[in-house]
Amino acid sequence: MARKDTAADAAEPGRLKQIALTYKMTRRADKKIGLVLATVGIVTLGVFLAIGFWIGHPIYLGILGLLLAFLATAIVFGRRAERAAFGQMEGQPGAAAAVLDNVGRGWTTTPAVAINRSQDVVHRAVGKAGIVLVAEGNPNRVKSLLAAEKKKMNRIVADVPVHDIIVGTGEGQVELKKVRTTMLKLPRVLSGPQVTATNDRLRAMGDLMSNMPMPKGPMPKGMKLPKGGPKAR
Repeated sequence: MARKDTAADAAEPGRLKQIALTYKMTRRADKKIGLVLATVGIVTLGVFLAIGFWIGHPIYLGILGLLLAFLATAIVFGRRAERAAFGQMEGQPGAAAAVLDNVGRGWTTTPAVAINRSQDVVHRAVGKAGIVLVAEGNPNRVKSLLAAEKKKMNRIVADVPVHDIIVGTGEGQVELKKVRTTMLKLPRVLSGPQVTATNDRLRAMGDLMSNMPMPKGPMPKGMKLPKGGPKAR
């Protein structure tokens, strides 16, 4: 019992430090975060206190208001911190991969399944909705990467639906902060065993590609790489 209490006491400073770091990060992008949180807390508590005095139970409503003020402040802080984090990641290489890592349980993600010389990249996620290819980079260039990767998926797992998402703010694109929501809204058409089988087939294909013998020595003079650039697995 004493060990559990010690572990809990040791974890508490870690949580507080993480909250403090999150607040500092958010404040760099959202200068009004402190004012907003204070306003939410004070207004929520004030409303419940006013109701408490009106009905003759200020202590009871005051305690309830304090708890709800804390909850409301935490919710607002979480949302604004998330917005600030996405704002800082927007346009950064690998931002979509970071989002996929936190998409939730039931998804298996593989970053950078395809990439070209310009660092446009396609990531892959597999879940009950099927296969989702998420591309980030120049919208015109990533279309060819997506097309090639979808063609490959259709050869390996032809019975599994393949969806594609291009991260961006233009027409037909999905904002970084909406990638997770968009994926979770996709219809679930695969069972758990089918998802496992799909991952196994893709993993086996990856192993086969990595074990293929490669010619040694320098590249022959005049030989060009395939259009679209090399693909990384």
